[in-house]
Amino acid sequence: MSKSPYKIRKVAVLGAGVMGSQIAAHLANAGIPSVLLDIVPKELTAEEKARGLTLDHPEVRNRLARQGLENALKAKPAAFFVPELAELITVGNFEDNMNWLADVDWIIEVVVERLDIKQQLMKRVAEHRKPGTIVSSNTSGISIAKIAEGQSEEFRKHFLGTHFFNPPRYMRLLEIIPTPETDPDVVNFMSDFGERVLGKGIVYCKDTPNFIANRIGVFGMMVTLHQMLKDGLTVEDVDAITGPATGKPKSATFRTADLVGIDTFVHVANNLYEAAPDDEMREIFKVPDFVLEMVKRGWLGEKTKQGFYKKVKDEQGKSIIYALRVDKMEYEPSKKTKFPSLEMAKSIDDVRERIKAVANAQDPAGKFFWEVLSQILIYSANRIPEISDTIVNVDNAMKWGYNWELGPFETWDAIGLEESVARMEKEGKAVPAKVKEMLEAGFKSFYKTENGTLFYYDFLSKQYKPVEFSKDVIVLSLEKQKEGKVLRKNAGATFMDLGDGIALVEFHSKMNAIGEDILTMLNYALNEVEKNFDGLVIGNQGKNFSVGANLMLILMLAQEQDWEELDRAVRMFQSVNMRLKYFEKPVVVAPFGMTLGGGCEITLHAPRVRAAAETYIGLVEVGVGVIPAAGGTKEMTLRAQKRAAGLKDVDYLPYLQQVFETIGMAKVATSAMEARKMGILRDCDSISMNTDRLIGEAKNTALAMVKEGYRKPPLREKMWAFGDSILSAMLIGLDQMREAGYITEYDLVIGQKLAHVIAGGDISVPREVDEQYFLDLEREAFLSLC
Repeated sequence: MSKSPYKIRKVAVLGAGVMGSQIAAHLANAGIPSVLLDIVPKELTAEEKARGLTLDHPEVRNRLARQGLENALKAKPAAFFVPELAELITVGNFEDNMNWLADVDWIIEVVVERLDIKQQLMKRVAEHRKPGTIVSSNTSGISIAKIAEGQSEEFRKHFLGTHFFNPPRYMRLLEIIPTPETDPDVVNFMSDFGERVLGKGIVYCKDTPNFIANRIGVFGMMVTLHQMLKDGLTVEDVDAITGPATGKPKSATFRTADLVGIDTFVHVANNLYEAAPDDEMREIFKVPDFVLEMVKRGWLGEKTKQGFYKKVKDEQGKSIIYALRVDKMEYEPSKKTKFPSLEMAKSIDDVRERIKAVANAQDPAGKFFWEVLSQILIYSANRIPEISDTIVNVDNAMKWGYNWELGPFETWDAIGLEESVARMEKEGKAVPAKVKEMLEAGFKSFYKTENGTLFYYDFLSKQYKPVEFSKDVIVLSLEKQKEGKVLRKNAGATFMDLGDGIALVEFHSKMNAIGEDILTMLNYALNEVEKNFDGLVIGNQGKNFSVGANLMLILMLAQEQDWEELDRAVRMFQSVNMRLKYFEKPVVVAPFGMTLGGGCEITLHAPRVRAAAETYIGLVEVGVGVIPAAGGTKEMTLRAQKRAAGLKDVDYLPYLQQVFETIGMAKVATSAMEARKMGILRDCDSISMNTDRLIGEAKNTALAMVKEGYRKPPLREKMWAFGDSILSAMLIGLDQMREAGYITEYDLVIGQKLAHVIAGGDISVPREVDEQYFLDLEREAFLSLC
């Protein structure tokens, strides 16, 4: 493959609203500096007048861009991995700083959704950009080709749509929308950059109204609204049906609308109605009168504190959720709804089985869900090849942009393609001819797997084609289907061959909680790698890496006062972690998502870590009344001592106090970058922006360690047990907190035990000890708290 002529070292973000400022923030997360520009204000604020500023003052002229940056810094959930990254963003304005565009490699437009304004801005961009600079629009629905109309051929070759979803840090979808004139090299480069550097899931769209995700998503919303009115259901009923019970996010339909903004939703629906005159379901995009009335009254959702829901404080000051009664246009206290099908769904873990069960149910929830779902499935099939050539793009768009657990075609497979089509036809629904033709030709599902390869049905060639994955993406569920890949399996973990001399231990217990089955598998894996492999990766592709140790087992042993068995279990966990730390071959741990308690302790002992950027990691054991005892307290203490040891005349107390606060307050890093600041990750540990690539990149890290000739540490590390000199200071602080009422009596007990371990015990003279000394202190403290 030839090397791309493009490289992005700096970006210009034009428009500092919510999306623009948070796109700049996410670029900073990826280490990419940017300039953030917006219009110049026409009037002074009262504060600016009071300070004697004029409209010519730079602070005033850059106010909107600066406010955008400040809002991004205050955003919840956080837009930045760590606040310091805001330093990578330089604010300016469209009048004074357009010359900065000559110094950037990518210019992304994120201004108001009006074609005329976007076209005017493109004219100004053309005046300042250097040839070869990539230009894109973040529009959510305006024609990409029209935005670039009137520009030079060279400009249009480097122009495309790059549609991020809000909030850009957390929403995985990035829709790439080329025009017929966009250079394919530009499309390929931006797709690779978006996936690898920004961590996005890339979906290729055609330049059609609202592209893919919003075209299907808004249709689904409109169908839901109309069906709700037809069936006489409440807002709460619909959200109960269209939430996790049927594979959708907790915000369901109407909480999502409140978050997005009712006015925004109306704007998108109206845009679709006007822009898609040939859509066979065009009339469905007519917004119901009650929604227009909501906009008229200013009931726009979260930004106006009321939409489909609002919070009301009662006489005791407690917040009560009220829901809109659309028939009366009045708010009433929200009521919990109960449908037999949804109650049944709670007991079904498999999302495919859960969706099928609700779709086939005959209670009001089941009937409502079937009517909405069947229309979405039919509509999605009819949009191919209009909005995309493949069903894979449509499915991924809905999973990554709307947080659906399954895309429309995956859902159709889940409920049974043949039987659902038969039901649709029986009910008089217009099943797309292409779907009936597919079934008649013997293709009974949209997807199938054969020997570890995933295939999708391609409507254009009328054949199955393999789903293409990017380089370094390893899908474990597919790998395990290949001959000879799974080498051993138990209830909690699988040991498998990743290829190229690297093995993998995959956790798959409930919530990936660590129990004896996982520890046994880790020991087995280390024995096998010692003999037959070059290195080991520890990772999985569940919802989270691990929520910690199996608390139910610990609770049961404590209740039975089986202290000997509990002691054995803790010793086993400590032993496994120490084996990992000093193993003779490379071991790479690949945490992501929630990596708590025991999951964090495994990570702390890894010779090398490849962490997903979105890793929420910490030692949280004090939250259940114990302290970390699988080596977590020891390792954090050791790292603090090492940081301090290189300094002259150092006072160790502040460093150890930081460890005490981190563990004692159960602090959890909200990103891998913050985990590095907290000392949970080290400078030698690396970060993957894209979780899909995490296992593949962890494997590459292990291979690189092999190539470098990795050797285990020749000597085991030594630590200082300071004893009374550190312990007394910590205990005084705890007593003061108890006296002030900041902690409870039992918090005090936990704090005393934790301080005892971090200080190195109750000794009068500091001395050098080995790690086992601290492991014994940890274990004793843990058992005493149980």
